[in-house]
Amino acid sequence: MTAAFVMAAAQGLLALFLAPGVVGLIRWLKARLQNRRGAPAWQPYRELRKLFQKEIVVSRNASWLFHLAPFVVFASTLMVAVLVPVLAAPLPVDRIGDLLVVVYLLLLGTFFLALAGLDPGSAFGGMGASREVTVAALAEPTLALAIFALARGAGSTNLGEIAARTMADPLSAVSPGHLLAFAALFIVMLAETGRLPVDNPATHLELTMIHEAMILEYSGRYLALIEWASALKLLVFFVLLGNLFVPWGLATALTPGAVATAAGALALKLGVLAVAVAVLETRVAKLRLFRVPELLSASFVLALLAVTSSFLLR
Repeated sequence: MTAAFVMAAAQGLLALFLAPGVVGLIRWLKARLQNRRGAPAWQPYRELRKLFQKEIVVSRNASWLFHLAPFVVFASTLMVAVLVPVLAAPLPVDRIGDLLVVVYLLLLGTFFLALAGLDPGSAFGGMGASREVTVAALAEPTLALAIFALARGAGSTNLGEIAARTMADPLSAVSPGHLLAFAALFIVMLAETGRLPVDNPATHLELTMIHEAMILEYSGRYLALIEWASALKLLVFFVLLGNLFVPWGLATALTPGAVATAAGALALKLGVLAVAVAVLETRVAKLRLFRVPELLSASFVLALLAVTSSFLLR
């Protein structure tokens, strides 16, 4: 039991360490696909170190909420990383880390970030917060439905149990419900992490910003925590896509060989998903803001069809 809890903590620390590297890898791949040299994959680590060393500048209109939000966003995202099956499943934390807990922890970070964008009273912060809440209102139900489609077949909302059930029944991974849920969750991942075509993480045009508009007032270690949490959130979605839908490689026994195999499988899955996101972002343009709800509505329909198929195709 002690080893299982140590593994859960190690999963969170591993995700925390790998998250900036995944973002850097996507940037490097995009640069190569666009015939540019690009920054190395470890550039986000340098940026975080520099931000932690910089001074914090706070608006006169900011309240205690502005100071609290980065810590809540970072802590809630880190807790999700501890609860999702990164290397092993099932684990004791699966008893508390079910579908609803993960969804609400992610929503908690989004809620506080939106409040922080409103708090200083800047025009761009309010605009970004309004857009972020609109996206979250459409994306979070889809996230819950997509994972619930898997939970219906597994008979449990615990993420570790869902992964274990899929490993026990390999044919379920290619069922219509799984494929529809995967497509829905992939679209939600793009929206929740501010990727194209919903948002452009490299934009400097304020009128098109969503995520970046909310954090324009942040600097120093506050900005470092938010950026780190954003990278960690992307990695969490990659883990959900990789280890819930294609869970093979997850360690079912806490032995050195099984954990090493799980680490290799995780690296492979993260690499494949990073390539997919990089290729997508070099092939599509950003949608107009008024078209984003249409895309998210389509993902909701896909998730609803996945749930329906889980009841019909048993």
